[in-house]
Amino acid sequence: MKEKHLKFNKRKMGIWDCCELLNEYVDESDPDLDEPQIEHLLQTAEALRKDYPNEDWLHLTGLIHDLGKVLLHPAFGEEPQWAVVGDTFPLGCAFDDAIVHSQYFKENPDYSNPLYNSRNGIYTEGCGLDKLVMSWGHDEYMYQVMKFNNSTLPPQALFAIRYHSFYALHQAGAYARFMNDLDREMMPWLLILNKHDLYSKSKVLIDVEEVKPYYLSLIDKYFPKELQW
Repeated sequence: MKEKHLKFNKRKMGIWDCCELLNEYVDESDPDLDEPQIEHLLQTAEALRKDYPNEDWLHLTGLIHDLGKVLLHPAFGEEPQWAVVGDTFPLGCAFDDAIVHSQYFKENPDYSNPLYNSRNGIYTEGCGLDKLVMSWGHDEYMYQVMKFNNSTLPPQALFAIRYHSFYALHQAGAYARFMNDLDREMMPWLLILNKHDLYSKSKVLIDVEEVKPYYLSLIDKYFPKELQW
């Protein structure tokens, strides 16, 4: 998947264009959501804006956190939902029971490979989350897009986007042994994003045209006009 998607040769477009492209999709792994993606993105962003009015970077992080789901689009290879959404988890060490549907890992050859099935596997405690090879998904793709296109969003934003589907860690504390001091410093921002991501979904629809100018100004502040995807 990295080989396929991290060449950034699929399309050139701005952040808002990507939001609109995503509007055709509903995330099948999300039990709370039957609205188009742009509504969910704006609900998350507006909830963060209400609670943290002075952190404009956080509002934009809320807007863009799920843009990696563009991998579902035909222009990006129309990846199946299971390869794009849902929980992410580390590879190369024992699968933790806190991962959703972890009973199915018994079918995975890594489960019985002694290189990968010990508690720490190929890693050492305290090595830092950035040393972990995570399962592929929309989190990692969007993180890599931001890095490749030199977004000026702060490191907290990149961290929160990269690990927002790593539920085994931030809901159950699994794999916390691999965190370093920097990860622990970043984690509160991830939990803030996650809280607003999960609990901002409401039947009150956002007036897209009303809030669009504000978010376009943030996109101009933190991103180039066009990104390579």
